[in-house]
Amino acid sequence: MMMFNRVEAQTFVEGDDYVQIRGIPEVKSPVVREFFSYNCGHCYRQDHLFEQTIELLEGKVEFSRTPVGAGRPSWILSQEAYYLAQKFKITPQVHGNIFKRIHEKQGAFTRPEQLRDYFVQQGVSAEKVESAMNSADASLAISNYDTQAQLAGIRGVPSLLVNGRYLIKSKERSAQELAELVTYLSTLEE
Repeated sequence: MMMFNRVEAQTFVEGDDYVQIRGIPEVKSPVVREFFSYNCGHCYRQDHLFEQTIELLEGKVEFSRTPVGAGRPSWILSQEAYYLAQKFKITPQVHGNIFKRIHEKQGAFTRPEQLRDYFVQQGVSAEKVESAMNSADASLAISNYDTQAQLAGIRGVPSLLVNGRYLIKSKERSAQELAELVTYLSTLEE
């Protein structure tokens, strides 16, 4: 694991590198939450950077994802895709593949049947997928994702929120720079 030099407080500037928001209550701390959509081209292009950052922060910061639906039908189906990946405990094996399916192959999910078929191709039975898609748990998960995005004041994706209070401003950064910023924000007093 890579060790970080102590990050000086003046290195990062509120308003320039991050903004403090009312936020969302996080159960664990330190935590960085990525707000994303599988349908978002920027999210697709940034995913590799975030994966590298997660590796750099392994064991130091909890990482969580929240899919954003933004009221768009295909984005809501992508929220369901994330829910199903989590439900069937296959997120690590399908996360990048869902991005590739949408951005390099077949395009966005536009019908629930496409989503079902995708997860059947991943080895989950059609009955289990349909049951999960039609469950109260799925509806609650989607509602929870939307509530988290609303409480965090998410206006675009991808967005990173540290400890439920510090929203990282979009800038071009390396994985190392992003990890240093997350480390700094995760130590700020609330």
